[in-house]
Amino acid sequence: MNEQTHPQGQGASVAPSNHSITDDVALGLSEIVHSFDQGDSRIMVLQGASLTVFRGEIIALVGPSGAGKSTLLQIAGLLESADAGEVEVGGVPCSRLSDDKRTEIRRRQLGFIYQFHHLLPEFSALENIMVPQMIAGLSKAEARLRSYELLEMMALEARAFHRPAQLSGGEQQRVAVARAIANLPLVLLADEPTGNLDQKTAAVVFDEIVSLVRQTGSGALVATHDPALARRMDRTILIRDGVLVPG
Repeated sequence: MNEQTHPQGQGASVAPSNHSITDDVALGLSEIVHSFDQGDSRIMVLQGASLTVFRGEIIALVGPSGAGKSTLLQIAGLLESADAGEVEVGGVPCSRLSDDKRTEIRRRQLGFIYQFHHLLPEFSALENIMVPQMIAGLSKAEARLRSYELLEMMALEARAFHRPAQLSGGEQQRVAVARAIANLPLVLLADEPTGNLDQKTAAVVFDEIVSLVRQTGSGALVATHDPALARRMDRTILIRDGVLVPG
């Protein structure tokens, strides 16, 4: 996709040229500023980072280690608060919400995929996918049906009752993807989701992410070091000097 031309520097908002302001916005980040203390120094990580993610869109977030990719995802996922700026999920400003309200939005509107699958070892693949749905209020029967459908979509139904230790690395990560998408989140945030996988398995897992995002209409922001993976996404955004620019 082609990018709009934006003024470079703090506050430049990165948005695709073929979307209008009437399109559905999944995630909006506006002038995000964040820093942390390191000894006697104050380290600035984000200095006015702005980004719009539309529904059905998959964006690659790239940059060197330490540039702030994971920090940005934590802030976008309401797991960490920025020093300044605004995070909007589905048009709802979230920065000043109570902890309970932020937790509710994370539970119902956000899905997370990490480099390590973080599956619950004592639960089966099916049960791991059921857990977030039941926390969100679905009955056990409803969650079980939805979870099995997701495993079928990912050709993992034969592994439904296997625990994580009985699954391959690729299977574990595909279960983690299904778990992240189980509640049909508006926004999917992924931090190096294929980083622990070989190239062939990584391609399979990424194909599943793309398929699920397209089917559900989620907006996805995916941090990656893999240039080949980044090229397969709709847009590439680079973190540079604490701001976001077209990659």
